[in-house]
Amino acid sequence: MCGIVGLFGKSPVVTEHLGEHLGAMLSELNDRGPDSAGVAIYRDPAPAGASKVSLFSPDPHYEWGRVRDGLAATFGGDPEPEIRASHAVFVVDADAERAQAWLRDAHPDLRVMSVGESIEIFKEAGLPSEFVARFALEDVQGSHALGHTRMATESRVTTEHSHPFSTGLDLCLVHNGSLSNHKTGSGRSCAARASASRPTTTPRSRPAT
Repeated sequence: MCGIVGLFGKSPVVTEHLGEHLGAMLSELNDRGPDSAGVAIYRDPAPAGASKVSLFSPDPHYEWGRVRDGLAATFGGDPEPEIRASHAVFVVDADAERAQAWLRDAHPDLRVMSVGESIEIFKEAGLPSEFVARFALEDVQGSHALGHTRMATESRVTTEHSHPFSTGLDLCLVHNGSLSNHKTGSGRSCAARASASRPTTTPRSRPAT
């Protein structure tokens, strides 16, 4: 059993306190997902031609300045990170593909959590209420956000197995339950659609004698 929350701000009253509202919603789901929690927040779009990258390090004392200096030397600009607990967000003066390629080569010890124009993903194992405090969500502003609390059913309880998952530029996924049989289900669905679309032949009736 997991918990999923979402919030779309249509006024400054909400967007200016997006993280505070999101944190309160996640904390209410402590019992529904006590193993881990995570959020995808959309805010502060990167300038044209640049990309925003969210990174995770399991080392609580990781020296993010090395990443900053390497990005600046390679792509220019002043990519000062915004650090929240075990994560850091960089705005890189390069498109997403080039930024990710450099990070994979130069820092294989880091995990790219998200990449795009405005998405930022933060997630960690532990109680949702502890996650909210550790990542200081109360001071986050943004246009919209998605959150998840996890009660593990099959895979391990780790940061990497927490939700949301990045599924593309500025895209993410959360789900409730297991997707372990998605290939079987997809195959059955395709077979059912193919059967339904197959033309049928109606036998002609013989003239009465």
